[in-house]
Amino acid sequence: MGLSRMVGRSGHPWDLMSMSILSPSLQSRYEAVEAERRRTWSPDALAGNIAQREALVRAHPETTPVQTGDVLSPYALVDAEGATVSLDDLTSAGPAVLVFFRFAGCPACNIALPYYAETLAPILKSAGIPLVAVSSQPFPELDSIRTRNSLPFPVLNDPQLTLSHALGITYLFDEAAQEAAIAKGGRSEALNGTSRWELPKPTVLVLSPGRTVSFIDISPDWMRRTETPVILKALGLENKDVSHAA
Repeated sequence: MGLSRMVGRSGHPWDLMSMSILSPSLQSRYEAVEAERRRTWSPDALAGNIAQREALVRAHPETTPVQTGDVLSPYALVDAEGATVSLDDLTSAGPAVLVFFRFAGCPACNIALPYYAETLAPILKSAGIPLVAVSSQPFPELDSIRTRNSLPFPVLNDPQLTLSHALGITYLFDEAAQEAAIAKGGRSEALNGTSRWELPKPTVLVLSPGRTVSFIDISPDWMRRTETPVILKALGLENKDVSHAA
C-alpha cells in the first residue's frame, strides 16, 4: 500500500501526500487525521483510542525517564542486516538524533517519520549529524516503514526494549488495548520480540559524544510528537531550514 493512500480503520483513505503539502507542522497533520477519525470511526472506536492516549498522559508524570546530563551505558542497536550499531558509533563525530517510535504499522508513526524525513533529515545531513529511527519491533517487519516511506535514514531495532527501558520511556498496554490487539490477531512478540505488551513512547533523544543525554522529549500521547524546530533548537540549528540545507 502506497504512502499517499493509507487506509484507516473505517476504510476511508488518508491522503498523506496532500497532508504533507498542505500542513507544514507535524501537529497539523495529526489534527487532519483526528478530524477524519471523528467523521468516519464509530463512537466506541474513537472513544477507546482517545481513552488509551489520555491514560498514558495521566500516568506519565509518575515515570522517571533519564534527564539531560545523564550518561548512558554503551548500548547497541541492530540494523536490518543484523549488524550492531552502538551509541558510541552514532556519536563518534558529534551529536546524534534518535527518534523512537512504536512499530512499523502504527499510523501515527507513518506520519511522523516522513515528516522528519522532509523537514529534519536534510538539515542534519548538511550538518553531519546522524539521524536514526528506533523501535523494539523485530526485523524484517520493522524495515517495512523505511521502504514504504522511502526514508533517507536508518531504522534500527532496540532488541527486547533494552535501551528503551534504560531511558525509562516504555509503557504497558492496558487490558482493553491488549484485548483489542489480540482480537485483530496481534502478538506482543511481533511488536517487541517479548511476551510483554510493551512499547516505547514516541521520543526524540539527542546524544552527545560520551553517550551524554543533551535533549530528550517524550510524547506519551502518540498523536502529539516533537516538532522539527524544537529538535533544531536543541542542536543549535534553529536558524536552518530545508532550503538552506539543500
